[in-house]
Amino acid sequence: MRPEELAVALEKHQLWLDGSADGERLKLSRANLIGADLRRADLSGSTLSCASLSEASLIGANLSRANLIGADLRRANLIGADLSRTCLSGADLSRADLSRTCLSGADLSGADLSRADLSGANLSGADLRRAFYYDGSHPIGLPDDLLEVLEVLKDDE
Repeated sequence: MRPEELAVALEKHQLWLDGSADGERLKLSRANLIGADLRRADLSGSTLSCASLSEASLIGANLSRANLIGADLRRANLIGADLSRTCLSGADLSRADLSRTCLSGADLSGADLSRADLSGANLSGADLRRAFYYDGSHPIGLPDDLLEVLEVLKDDE
C-alpha cells in the first residue's frame, strides 16, 4: 500500500472513530504494510487480519480491540502500544519489541512470540493458549499460571 493511500485510510478511520458519517472503519486485511510508520496512530477497532506489518513502527499506537488475526508483525516495534482486547490469534510476533505494551485481555492464542521482548508488558487476562514463546524477556509481573501456559524452549545452539 502506498503511503498516500494509507494516509487517506487513516484519516477516514479517525473520522469513523469520531462518529462522523464521512468516516470509515480501517479494513486492511492482507495489506502490505511492511516497514510502515504508524507511530502513535489510532488504529483501535480496525481490521488488519493477515496484514504484513513486519518491521513496522507502531510505537505508542492504539490497537485496542483491533483484529490482527494471523498478522505478520515480525520485528515490529510496538513499544508502549495499546493492544488491550486485541485479537492476535495466530499472529507472528517473533522478535517484535512489545516492551511496555498493554496486552490486557488480548487474544494471543496460537501466536508466535519467539524472541519477542515482553519486558514490562501487561498481560493480565490475556489468552496465551498454544502461544509459542522462545528465548525472550519475561514481562514484569507475569503471573506464574500464565508462564505455565507459554511453551518456553531452550535453544540448542
